Amino acid sequence: MEIGTGSGYQTAVLLKCKAKVFTIERQLELFKKTNLFFKKMGYRPKKFIFGDGYKGLPEDAPFDRIIVTAGAPEVPKALMSQLKVGGRLVIPVGFEDQIMTLLERTSEKEFKKTEYGSFRFVPLLEDKN
Repeated sequence: MEIGTGSGYQTAVLLKCKAKVFTIERQLELFKKTNLFFKKMGYRPKKFIFGDGYKGLPEDAPFDRIIVTAGAPEVPKALMSQLKVGGRLVIPVGFEDQIMTLLERTSEKEFKKTEYGSFRFVPLLEDKN
């Protein structure tokens, strides 16, 4: 699952690598433009939705991999719960500067955390409704 489709570049790369991609975009105008791009270029993600990335896609979980392309102050619990045992979640965590964080689910209740340095991403925005 990819949180933050953006222009669709990363989605396109993942699809070329034969990944089954579920992707979420929360900016409506960007969602519309990227949807047109996907159709024009023949890219077909498994699911492409306009929605709140903080919530993920519980109806399609669990996922082998989750990639978040926006910085969050903490790892959303909903995303952690949608990861398969043995799965990996990559997310930049922090406020202005973020730490690239890898969480590997080792059991139903345990995660191994590895950090990979400081970055700056756009913020992951949560729909408060």
